[in-house]
Amino acid sequence: MLNTNQRRKLRVRNNIKNNNKGQRARIVVTRSNKNIYAQIIDIYGNVVLQESSANINDKKTGIEKAKIVGQNLAKRCADFKIDTLVFDKGAYKYIGRVEALANACRESGLKF
Repeated sequence: MLNTNQRRKLRVRNNIKNNNKGQRARIVVTRSNKNIYAQIIDIYGNVVLQESSANINDKKTGIEKAKIVGQNLAKRCADFKIDTLVFDKGAYKYIGRVEALANACRESGLKF
């Protein structure tokens, strides 16, 4: 029997797989108690194209770190000329740091 996080993760991944049809790369979000990480994975899911993470020694709050990570990731996407992605939040709820990262990416020019 699956717990709530496992069900949420499967639901998100199935929606991405069924709706994406292999057309766009995806942003995968991972967070810990101190930091937040984001990776851009290619269409086939085998290669990490770009990654961004917050510096551990920063004295900023979690939401501020998430905004910085989102902005850095959007700048790196511009180098690869990637502008349209799929947002993969995994088992995390779309609140707090995850939402701040997504909004920062959108404000910097990425489209989900």
